[in-house]
Amino acid sequence: MDEKDEEKYLMFFLEEEYYGIPILKVNEIIGLMEVTHVPRTPDFMKGVINLRGKIIPVMDLRLKFNMVERAYDEQTCIIIVEIYMKNIKHFIGLVVDKVAEVVNILGADIELPPQYGQEAEAGFLTGIGKVKDKVVMLLEIEMIVNCSEVVNLIKDNVEEELEIIEGVCKNGMDKKSKNIK
Repeated sequence: MDEKDEEKYLMFFLEEEYYGIPILKVNEIIGLMEVTHVPRTPDFMKGVINLRGKIIPVMDLRLKFNMVERAYDEQTCIIIVEIYMKNIKHFIGLVVDKVAEVVNILGADIELPPQYGQEAEAGFLTGIGKVKDKVVMLLEIEMIVNCSEVVNLIKDNVEEELEIIEGVCKNGMDKKSKNIK
């Protein structure tokens, strides 16, 4: 990003720290809703939600970042973001403590993330933004969610949905054919 360029970020909290993701990656922000647990997934994968007929995996960013888990409250929300895996658009929900605001950050106000020898952790950060007197950790959303667990979760859910649909169709056809006789 050029120093004069400006980009909009959605700022949110995890613990008492500010984090930001590019607003263009955000599809919507929703309140907490019932999350269906998916067995044999990592702890940070809370499960899936049915959002207007679309199955969306939900990840708790606190747990993904090895922070202490806390009880959800009225400010906890899910940010639905879009990511591309193998050139296919997917949606994933990110549970955050609370959403703060949308801000413009100039390229000149973004510094490279510090290198502490933790390549995997540093890979999540595109930079550190300065907004007024605040420090904002700017996240690379694809690096956070583009992991094999999410890919497998999406793939398994699609396959499961297809099996359910096939079963319903087959059972529906069986019932109709019995009624005809």
